Amino acid sequence: MQVNQRHRKGILLAGGNGTRLHPLTIGISKHLLPVYDKPMIYYSLSLLMLADVREILVITCPKNQSNFQDLLGDGSQWGIELSYTVQDQPNGIAEALVIAEDFLAGSPSCLVLGDNLLYGHNLTSYLKQASAQIEGATILACHVNDPSAFGVVELDENDKPISITEKPANPTSHNAVPGIYFYDENAPAMVSKLVPSSRGELEITDLNRLYLQQGKLDVCLLNRGFAWFDTGTHSSINEASDFIKAIEKRMGLKIGCPEEIAYLKRWVSAETILANVQTNPNSDYNKYLQFMVNQNPDNHQ
Repeated sequence: MQVNQRHRKGILLAGGNGTRLHPLTIGISKHLLPVYDKPMIYYSLSLLMLADVREILVITCPKNQSNFQDLLGDGSQWGIELSYTVQDQPNGIAEALVIAEDFLAGSPSCLVLGDNLLYGHNLTSYLKQASAQIEGATILACHVNDPSAFGVVELDENDKPISITEKPANPTSHNAVPGIYFYDENAPAMVSKLVPSSRGELEITDLNRLYLQQGKLDVCLLNRGFAWFDTGTHSSINEASDFIKAIEKRMGLKIGCPEEIAYLKRWVSAETILANVQTNPNSDYNKYLQFMVNQNPDNHQ
């Protein structure tokens, strides 16, 4: 797959030790835990695919990298290219852009956290709108009941950002920032200007604030019909699983299904999907893929 240098590349950050989820994460990365019927990382990978990002670097902690490779492979089954590297220590989200600098090679990027799940009407349009902004940075904003646990962006009457704060004690708005960020080619160099926070991390909010100070931060405000889950606790994983189960049962369609996204985008053929289905035809997930291909015969290649 030939990739233009200006084509946006993806960074999927799945590092960290998941300490809030012990003992579940003693032997496995939290990003590989199930959220209803799929591994957690499928949902964040799907965000990149919906944004038409096809060249992706997966960043893991050292001890779990082989597990991710076993699960995701090289991405060819989804018509994408996956490569892997490690974050030796959990030194902050912004460090991912430094780790990925050689991979990016001057391209704009989309950084997604491996424990984020977004669902809502016209999600693909929002992601493509954000990805189309090649200059500066674009973040999403989603209304939440308790924003104090997240990065919070304050907007003016024209929905332009005027401040951004990490986990504020007294939030100035209810607009939390989900873990998906679109940056131009300058992001790795800008991270080098950051000073580690009091917890010893390079904070992604500090990078976004730098863009804001330069007048180069755009915010894509999601409408009130969106659901966002930061699946970093036992409770939030259960809530996300219940949500996915309810929606999928009602619609008869899957959320966060890389095979379906790839097939409907014509990145892979029906033959590729069905060949993979035959490796385990009794799986409910694979039965859905068979159904999906049959329901969309025009996508056969």
